[in-house]
Amino acid sequence: MKVKDGRAIAHDNEVRVLRALHRFGWLRTRDLAALVWQRWQARPLSEPDFRPPAASASGLRMAQRTMCRLFKARQVLRGQAPNGSVIYALAEAGTRRLQRLGVPAKSGKDLVRSFSSAQFRHRCIANEIAIGAIIAGLRVSTEREIAQNRWLGGDAGIAGKKPDVLLHHSGQVWLVEVEKSRKNAKDYAQLLRWLAQVGIDALRPSGPTLLDKGLHLAKVVFVCTPAFQARLCRDLAAAGWKKNAIDSIIMFKPSLYSFEDIVFSS
Repeated sequence: MKVKDGRAIAHDNEVRVLRALHRFGWLRTRDLAALVWQRWQARPLSEPDFRPPAASASGLRMAQRTMCRLFKARQVLRGQAPNGSVIYALAEAGTRRLQRLGVPAKSGKDLVRSFSSAQFRHRCIANEIAIGAIIAGLRVSTEREIAQNRWLGGDAGIAGKKPDVLLHHSGQVWLVEVEKSRKNAKDYAQLLRWLAQVGIDALRPSGPTLLDKGLHLAKVVFVCTPAFQARLCRDLAAAGWKKNAIDSIIMFKPSLYSFEDIVFSS
């Protein structure tokens, strides 16, 4: 087998980074280091654990060098997040490079402008969940892909709703919701109605109908605060849900991240 030289390796790394930005919209250097400079499992060894990926020191160095080259070539845009993090998105030159490879990429110039701290926290968490699942060998629809209707639910969603991240493997589907403890009354009521529809469908004796044929709901996963978990369980019980029904359909991950600090816990 012919060994690639340094320029070929650098080229491949650049294309992988640009493809990642197309899928995710924007990413931090640490996200790219974990996603691009880490071996992916061919298939999952277990069910997803929803924990964040960890970038290696060498991966961070390679990501920094690659982003420097791409920025100098004007193929990526750089922006600053509310917490001071540097984020990257596709520039016009980067989209053209991907389009020449058959990827229907679009510029991310609108993604690195102003957005709120809450939006940044939410997207960081959703991106880390998706990256960890990709590395673990699952098929993933990112928050960006779902927002652009590039996922199995399309524009209509699943029972009229789009999750923040979707994972699937061997016919099993995990719908992931990133939730804070405070949610306005209208959105929260819609969430309860949606869970009722999903729950009825998942327990249908004749089989589920909300997902594509051959796919079955594994869990609706809430990556959330303990306060949100307590509130949702209380309100589901008040609506008539039994504990075994909640446990069979819903999974809570209340301690993976700190909402205030915008980082996952170790």
